Amino acid sequence: MYSLKEVSRMTGITPRTLRHYDRIGLLPPTGRTEGGYRLYDDGSLERLQQILLFRELEFSLKDIEQILSAPDFDRNRALEQQIGLLELKKEHIENLILFAKGLWLKGTRGLKLMDFTAFDKEKLDEYAAQARENWEKTPAWQEYEKKKKDWKPDEEANIERDIMAFFVGFGALRDTDPASEAAQKQVRALQDYITQHLYTCTDEILAGLGKMYDGGGAFTENIDAAGGPGTAHFAAEAIEIYCR
Repeated sequence: MYSLKEVSRMTGITPRTLRHYDRIGLLPPTGRTEGGYRLYDDGSLERLQQILLFRELEFSLKDIEQILSAPDFDRNRALEQQIGLLELKKEHIENLILFAKGLWLKGTRGLKLMDFTAFDKEKLDEYAAQARENWEKTPAWQEYEKKKKDWKPDEEANIERDIMAFFVGFGALRDTDPASEAAQKQVRALQDYITQHLYTCTDEILAGLGKMYDGGGAFTENIDAAGGPGTAHFAAEAIEIYCR
């Protein structure tokens, strides 16, 4: 585990920025010391690497949060897109360098160079927009958007209430074995409910949700408020066992 100051030293990110990432739910700490200081594990640092790559590519924090929180987020797929964007960015910078050198040479010879093609970022912008669209239009997201159109005015609130009720059920079991029949039955019921009302919740997506539930921040706090302290962690353990 790493303290906030250690993560700041390793990454060059200010403690203030890390605290901001926590407040908005982008990078919640893995845990806290008895004194309340933030602690981060290797999983948190891997997520931070993803955040920094997307930030380097000028994605907004809102876009990054949506991408990383997508139920079917694929790290390898994200890296492929990031590499493609970085290569385009490298090409763009190299063109700017050549252009600047050309200006310098022309200037030393008293000539003018009226060429602005090196400043054209259309190709890079199009690729970045496509990358965002790919994440926003995953099959799970499309299915969710389609179902949402048919919702009645109070249906979203009802679904949120029903899902929190599942965590009340997990809370009642949190002192038992997460591999028990009752706990595993609760996981299956949650998966079936998500599939019926939101999107097809595969085991892979469910495993990702489990990690998010226990990842700290607002998700964990709300779940623990519904089911009692430790509910989010218990639910995550039960989900992990179910999805193996």
